[in-house]
Amino acid sequence: MFEKFLSLINYYVALNEEEIGYLRDVLVVKQHKKGEVIFSEGQVARTIYFVLEGCVRLFYNVDGADKTAFFFTEGKFICAGASYTFGTPARENYQAVENTVLVHLDRQTIDQLLQLSPKFELIARISIEDELITSQQLIASFITLSPEERYTELLKTNGDLFRRVPQHYIASFLGISQETLSRIKRRVVIREGKRKS
Repeated sequence: MFEKFLSLINYYVALNEEEIGYLRDVLVVKQHKKGEVIFSEGQVARTIYFVLEGCVRLFYNVDGADKTAFFFTEGKFICAGASYTFGTPARENYQAVENTVLVHLDRQTIDQLLQLSPKFELIARISIEDELITSQQLIASFITLSPEERYTELLKTNGDLFRRVPQHYIASFLGISQETLSRIKRRVVIREGKRKS
């Protein structure tokens, strides 16, 4: 698993032998079963997670309803940012939607990594920028696109999710009911069939 972590981290920046050796000593890797809630609202975030394998769903409880906000797959960092930064109770919930392997980086480890090398600060900055850009794209999609356009965009950019994630979570993520998702799928299949014939 450590080699896989290095391979995914290399997407952000290449580390030298000393940095790799330090990481090897401090990394904590944990497996989470499908359906397991990894972090719950009301807790104070003291850990940043990195997805090695699997898929994690971010969801909120809104008036008793479970609303999916995002999916994190391999190579993505996960953090309840405001809670981690300000030490306040989080609103976020994170759940493994398939058997998942995560790197757990607690605050003390992160502080040590940041002191060891500026490359870890670069990784932190890039991961925050990545999350910010993703959040902005998500907001823009809800403002500028119809539900069907959001569906086709998700299919185009992250179609693998439709195989990995239960459809009611996809529908919640798109802000529609399961019935509407089924109707959209049928329309898209028919349209694509006509386009190919």
